[in-house]
Amino acid sequence: MSKKHWQSFGELNNTEAYQKSKQDEFKEDLPFEADGALMDAHTPRRDFLKYLGFTTAAAAVAASCEVPIKKSIPFANRPEDIVPGIANYYATTYVHEGEAVSVVAKVRDGRPIKIEGNELSALTGGGTSAKVQASVLDLYDGARLRYPTINGKEASFEAVDKELSSGISGNVVILSSTINSPSSQNVINQFLAKYPGSKHVQYDAVSYSGILAANKTCYGKQAIPSYRFDNAKAIVSIGADFLGTWISPIEFARQYAKGKKLSAKNPEMSRHIAFETVASLTGSNADERFLHRPSETGAVVLGLLNAINGTEINVSDKKLATGIAKAAKALKASAGEALVVCGSNDINVQIVVNAINEAIGANGKTINFGTLNNTKKAVDAEFAALLDSKVDTLILVDSNPVYSWSDAAKVKNWLKGIATTVSVNGKADETSQLCKYQVPSHHYLESWGDAEIATNHFSFLQPTINPLFKTRQWQDSLLKWSGNSSDFVGVLKANWSSKLGGENAWDKTLQEGVLSSASNVSSSSYSSTGVESAKSALAAMTVGKGVELQLYQKVAIGAGEGTSNPWLMEMPDPVTRATWDNYLVVSPSMAKELLKIDLTNNGQADAYEVHPKKKVVEITIGNKKVSLPALIIPGTHPNTVGIALGFGRDSKVGRAGTDGDKPVGINGFQFASLNNGSISLTAADVKLSLTDEKYPVALTQTHNIYNTDQGNRTEVMKELTLAELKHNPNEVLDEREKELAAYGGIEKFREEGSIYKPFDKPGIKWGMSIDLNACNGCGACVVACTAEN
Repeated sequence: MSKKHWQSFGELNNTEAYQKSKQDEFKEDLPFEADGALMDAHTPRRDFLKYLGFTTAAAAVAASCEVPIKKSIPFANRPEDIVPGIANYYATTYVHEGEAVSVVAKVRDGRPIKIEGNELSALTGGGTSAKVQASVLDLYDGARLRYPTINGKEASFEAVDKELSSGISGNVVILSSTINSPSSQNVINQFLAKYPGSKHVQYDAVSYSGILAANKTCYGKQAIPSYRFDNAKAIVSIGADFLGTWISPIEFARQYAKGKKLSAKNPEMSRHIAFETVASLTGSNADERFLHRPSETGAVVLGLLNAINGTEINVSDKKLATGIAKAAKALKASAGEALVVCGSNDINVQIVVNAINEAIGANGKTINFGTLNNTKKAVDAEFAALLDSKVDTLILVDSNPVYSWSDAAKVKNWLKGIATTVSVNGKADETSQLCKYQVPSHHYLESWGDAEIATNHFSFLQPTINPLFKTRQWQDSLLKWSGNSSDFVGVLKANWSSKLGGENAWDKTLQEGVLSSASNVSSSSYSSTGVESAKSALAAMTVGKGVELQLYQKVAIGAGEGTSNPWLMEMPDPVTRATWDNYLVVSPSMAKELLKIDLTNNGQADAYEVHPKKKVVEITIGNKKVSLPALIIPGTHPNTVGIALGFGRDSKVGRAGTDGDKPVGINGFQFASLNNGSISLTAADVKLSLTDEKYPVALTQTHNIYNTDQGNRTEVMKELTLAELKHNPNEVLDEREKELAAYGGIEKFREEGSIYKPFDKPGIKWGMSIDLNACNGCGACVVACTAEN
């Protein structure tokens, strides 16, 4: 493999099919006219979305809705070129299962049409993600619940409230995702006070129980600190996709980019070494990357701690051992400015990671215990215990364990034994369908609220449109059922007006959308009491010998929240470049053995890439058996396969994630397991067998190939190492000058090559400049462009 950068296996091998394909940039007709059925090539995207349930009917209704102007307050920093009356901007907050992002909603003709990041946020600085950008489309989702139901039949709020006034009794449990809203927590506390003996349990589809438990052991705090990647000159990530899905990727990506910014006076960059099992967005951005089995995670962190302390690494894989030694050397060289993060949910692994960070001086420097991250608080063991307890009344808030818990059958049986089940989720998801009462809550763009995303970092919600359907904020429902005559917006306003010193101060805060108080990075008192037992437990772990499975989250789909959104489903995954489908990720070496596809064979490589139909593999783990098409992804451990979570959804959740009544893909959560009190997203003893079936996967990897031949090489990008830049800062400029000498030099090329000639247009010309050191390929801009268009 002589090429360092290549887009396809055909390009790598310079096959005949690749030579032919690069002559034409577009391989198919572009859909301009609407004169056919769904699968007609001439059907444009807006008709496609109509078939998927995102009709223009909801948007038409929304056009006649009035924005609640008397209560909502437009964003303070209105762009100067916006004409009043054309569009208003409202600061609000994207919230979903604990995640909270400060945003600004663009509202035109009474309809929210675009989401931007709130630049006043000290955490994100105006950053967003693909999920945040696409969330405006969820407002108009035809799969949203449009009215309350009792036993599946439409009911009024009055009828529901009347029945629940006597139906809520006995052992009452509120089961929610992470709650980081202080006002919402006050409402929950008022409700619990009305029903003595009741309790609130938090449950997250993808939990961080291991970190929470480890920090309780090491620091006495069951909490997640703030990680400061911007303070780190050396970063080691071990299965933590912090640029894509881990804890707070929008915040972390902004910090990480600062470390990759080059200064002409002092050209220095942070160094990032990644250890992982399947390719991730974070691993793809690393300076160096090393592969390991999921069962070797404990050995990696233990080896890293030993290497830092000067003892034997004790890892049999030589390449992996070399990587651990390199990582230890980099961390020690940047002591006090180094950071290690790990995506494992095992408490012992995280205790050893804490010990590593203590050894390199991260506590109080790159790890800030003075500002805690509040987006993930759920503890798996608490929900597991709840499943074994007697509950008389269950109220679900933004929670769907029937879909995301590893033992769905147990959850279903548990629900059957509960007399009164109430869901306030916005959709008829897998758990809500089994509840007697469904009292749908608003979309966040229709809601009031607050969120303490991190310690003393508050973000506020205000409605940008009146509710499209007969929905009610879940906080108002709890207030009603606890006998409180106040509405939530009144409680919210009264609480914050009191804290801020008056209604005017509240109005200004609501207008800006955020409220933060600066604090210095601080450490926490550390105890090494549990380290030796954790090391012993990891040393005793057996490294697998067969095939292992790694479950992971896709950047757009997440744990399933994006599966019903067409914009997110059609966004090419940053790593695999696949859209719409669920698949099995395999390495090229496994493909050669399992799929009988040798990618060094030109004919086989071309056949694999040219034809969308991929071979289907049967996956057996224990007594569970599923089938998925296989995608060959370089950078995958040869004895590990990957399956993305979030697929296999019920048709009632949204048509974008289904093929008729059949779900797209499979539910990967069924292969998760509860180990040592926390959910593990890995599995061992995986049996794979090739079937005779094939399935067409929408893959964009080889789209838009064009001829970039320059002599005997194909140059995708210009790049040089930091050492080369320091040696000759003008290397790229000098090379460009040589290349353009044939055109008479740079100045003549600029003159003759201008796209504006012969038209001399005065003023600003269109242009785009992307800092490839700062861009990590997250895909947010792709969805943002879709929304804009």
